[in-house]
Amino acid sequence: MARRKRTSQVLEKAARRAAGMNSIDPKLDVGNGLTLPAYSRLIESLRNQENIYNSALTNLDKLYRTMLETERQLADMTEHILMGVGAKYGKSSIEYGMAGGVPKNQRRKGLRGESPTPTNEQPPT
Repeated sequence: MARRKRTSQVLEKAARRAAGMNSIDPKLDVGNGLTLPAYSRLIESLRNQENIYNSALTNLDKLYRTMLETERQLADMTEHILMGVGAKYGKSSIEYGMAGGVPKNQRRKGLRGESPTPTNEQPPT
């Protein structure tokens, strides 16, 4: 699932207000450094930052999807290479165990309802 892109309510509100103030006077100055040109520059600065942020999220999503695909390929290759070692050396071989597999003769019983303990041992009473 892609990350949600950011939209700023403050930015939209400020842009609407700036458009209204521009119709009053394009060089509006209400004192203390509060001018329409400075306000417009700050609006554009936030708009650019938001665009950069959203682009970074898109790139991050792409990188994440690429990483997941590579992870799936690695899992498949891991399975296939272990099967190859099993086919070449046998599933009861030392080599199969060295490759990370559990040799057939060392697997636990009990997969189909059988007791995992040997039948000659009695559980403690």
